[in-house]
Amino acid sequence: MSAYQEPTHVHSWGILSLAVLCLISGVLTQPATAQEKPAAPPPDVVIFKNGDQLTGTLERGEGNNVIFKSDIVGEVTISMDKVKELHSNGSFTVLKKDEKITRTSRQPGSIIFADDNVTVTHPNGTPETVADKNLAFIIDSATYNKEIDNPGIWYGWNGSITGGATVLQSTSFGQTLTAGISLIRAIPTVSYLPPRTRTTFDLTETYGKLTQPTVPLPPFCNGSTTPPGCQDSVAKTHIFHTDFEHDKYFTPRMYFLAGFQFDHNFSQGLDFGQIYGVGVGWTVIKDAKQEFDVKTDIHYQRQNFAPPTPNEDLIGSSFGEAYTRTLPGKMLFTQSGTFIQSWNNTNAWSAVAAAGLALPVYHRFSLSVNILNNYLNNPAIGFKNNSFQFVSGVTYTLH
Repeated sequence: MSAYQEPTHVHSWGILSLAVLCLISGVLTQPATAQEKPAAPPPDVVIFKNGDQLTGTLERGEGNNVIFKSDIVGEVTISMDKVKELHSNGSFTVLKKDEKITRTSRQPGSIIFADDNVTVTHPNGTPETVADKNLAFIIDSATYNKEIDNPGIWYGWNGSITGGATVLQSTSFGQTLTAGISLIRAIPTVSYLPPRTRTTFDLTETYGKLTQPTVPLPPFCNGSTTPPGCQDSVAKTHIFHTDFEHDKYFTPRMYFLAGFQFDHNFSQGLDFGQIYGVGVGWTVIKDAKQEFDVKTDIHYQRQNFAPPTPNEDLIGSSFGEAYTRTLPGKMLFTQSGTFIQSWNNTNAWSAVAAAGLALPVYHRFSLSVNILNNYLNNPAIGFKNNSFQFVSGVTYTLH
């Protein structure tokens, strides 16, 4: 009598059942923490001397004040004189009043304020304690890295682009084109930190050409504009200016500067002008609505004129001022003036004055009106000293 053999499909089902049971067992026996989300960090807490408490997020500190954001009262400024304790689990860097702000990497940490002292607890380091009276700034790590430690070369640029055109097509025909770009990079970009550097770049171009045919043509022309006395008269305008300046602040209001300037003015016979200089500047007024700067420099200047006027190599100084003001309706008024004096040829002096108004019309677009006056005391032979421009156009603000 042969022994009983279990069908093959029974063995298969048994193996499959065992595998499923092992899988379910493995899932059920996983640690409970694998299915749990990490707990959110506790909110920051301010404990006042009168016993009240406020929870939320510490944003920054400026001198004896901290800016704290709460879901209940929103963003508030709190004087440390009213605070008994403050605890923040955020990542902050502390700067002292007598500390010069430089591009230095620093390890951030959490903040505790108690007994009139601020303590920064670093993840891998010795706690740092600063007396409240010596505290200048409490800066979150993201802002510190972006504004102080490592502002990239493309970070912080602001400015505008302006363009305008006039076209005439009739018996006379021609066009006038204007274009300009103005860029500024002030680091830090946040207003509550003292300025460190400022870089400006400006470029303006005006080109115009008007052709006036001889009307009517004299009989000797025989209908041709080639012979002398029959040719069209052409009036040309070409004015180009660009300048670059880099400022390095050594106090919150005073700075060293270095820069250059290039000019071409067909109306004054100036083929190419160059200025390279260094100097100092002072921000006399600066608030939320206006800024007024004065500055001076010593420079080398080269002037190339249309022949037969001789070229000039000059050593001189510039004395300038610049003013900007935000008007009602977000209108922006700008004004500047510069007097340039040569010391080795006192007759070779010049002056530039400019003023402009930008009126917002749609989003970042504005209608701009500008006047620019250039005076050159030693123009090329046969050319006038003064060059005046009135330019209107459309301006696009980059930020």
